[in-house]
Amino acid sequence: LLQSENAFVIEDKYPQAPVHLLVVSKEIINNINEAPPHLIAEMLELAKTAAKKFNIDQSGYRIVINTNKAGGQTVYHLHIHVLGGRNMQWPPG
Repeated sequence: LLQSENAFVIEDKYPQAPVHLLVVSKEIINNINEAPPHLIAEMLELAKTAAKKFNIDQSGYRIVINTNKAGGQTVYHLHIHVLGGRNMQWPPG
């Protein structure tokens, strides 16, 4: 859907919101703990761009990065969830 030098955006296969996108690093990096700062910044900028493209930038959206087992990570390839299109609840569950 979108891409930058080091990351790309796809739709989540199992959406948890009307808009559920994934910003995925092109290089296989296990999680955010192993990611260099420039990549994290680039991926967050791409998340902002995706939110705008999918018209959730003004209404609001949630960015989630699950890290390691206790943090809910199930896929060990760095990615950012961008969720929107509905009111988000807190705590998330």
